[in-house]
Amino acid sequence: MAVKIYDVTIGSHADKAGIKKGETLLSINSNEIVDVLDYRFYQVNRKLTLEVADEDKNVRTVEMTKGEYEEIGLEFETYLMDKQHSCRNKCIFCFIDQLPKGMRESLYFKDDDSRLSFLFGNYITLTNITEHEIDRIIKMHISPINVSVHTTNPELRCKMMNNRFAGDTLKYLKRFADAGITLNCQIVSCPGINDGDELVRTLTDLENLGVNMTAIVPVGLTRYRENLYPLVPYNKETAGQTIDIIEKMGDECVKKHGRRIFFPGDEFYLLAEREIPSPEFYEDFSALEDGIGMIAYLTDDVGWKLEELDADESLCHKVTIACGEGVFPYMKRIMSMINEKFPNITINTRAIKNNFFGGGVNVSGLVTGGDLIDQLRDDDLGDRLIITSSMLRFENDLFLDDVSTDDVERELGVTLVPVNNNGNDLVEAVIAGKD
Repeated sequence: MAVKIYDVTIGSHADKAGIKKGETLLSINSNEIVDVLDYRFYQVNRKLTLEVADEDKNVRTVEMTKGEYEEIGLEFETYLMDKQHSCRNKCIFCFIDQLPKGMRESLYFKDDDSRLSFLFGNYITLTNITEHEIDRIIKMHISPINVSVHTTNPELRCKMMNNRFAGDTLKYLKRFADAGITLNCQIVSCPGINDGDELVRTLTDLENLGVNMTAIVPVGLTRYRENLYPLVPYNKETAGQTIDIIEKMGDECVKKHGRRIFFPGDEFYLLAEREIPSPEFYEDFSALEDGIGMIAYLTDDVGWKLEELDADESLCHKVTIACGEGVFPYMKRIMSMINEKFPNITINTRAIKNNFFGGGVNVSGLVTGGDLIDQLRDDDLGDRLIITSSMLRFENDLFLDDVSTDDVERELGVTLVPVNNNGNDLVEAVIAGKD
């Protein structure tokens, strides 16, 4: 394979070497270039020999010397320099299959791309990875690799992922582990299917492989599950039982390996009506993006931020913070911490019921713009409405239901302030008042 050059940065090494837009990059130092991983890995060296073909397919050799890690200066049509790889599975718990029609088209794409695992931390199933990719990951020592395991029982994995090859691909975990590749794993736990004894088996197998970290999260079920596999949600009892398994095995790992390795998602504690563990439990908070330790992290971070600030009774305004039903008790507690230092700020904390997705969906990141409008329309929201930025797409302008931030501001007559999951941003948003 080869990749077409979309543009050449003016003044770059490639430009000075005479490489032109529209030509094709074939290889670097005799290594075939297929996509962004090849390009970024092989362009690192100081001395490079590039094979380039012009639009008439005439091949020539271009040599250049540059600083180590310095960019060559080639641009490509897409970031990956290739099409994004889609998922070949039909998992019984897939959240995308539970989305209603009419949402943004990008939300329905199921990615399962090993390159995105390395570049952006996405999780992959290993069911559509090729031997070439396996060999390349090992050769380049690409690490960490994030893998959606769900179970190490081959037959059960085939059933859960509706893919007859899903069990066979578990062997890649050992190949990566033997090659010294760091493995971060994820398990979507479904009551009565891969929890209980099956979860014990999976965690034991992963510990024996020497994985770095495993995040276990409860299955999320929406009201749009027509003609899908019959799953049941976790309840207080079953969530508690699952926490007990994970914490017990994590404690054993701390004794044997000096680190916990296995972490229950925050939602398990909310469902079980148990206190979130202390920040020390989560060690270095390596799985925040998976919903592991987010509440403990935010609470601790807000505490550190407040220690930096002096109490101020002159601040006197009102703000509203909207969150999912699950985290509401903890958000109320965090707002009380802020109020202790700034007692004249009125903070209205509102739990938003997820009518859009229904079912057991109660996390803040899945709150929609429509539900915000419907449930806050008659409230006195004060100077600003604070939400987590995880409710919005990357550009911070659209909610999952395609309602825009401008729509929410117009309908509610308030300034909308998205904040990241850190104490500094949250405290600053609360004490800032009206813009």
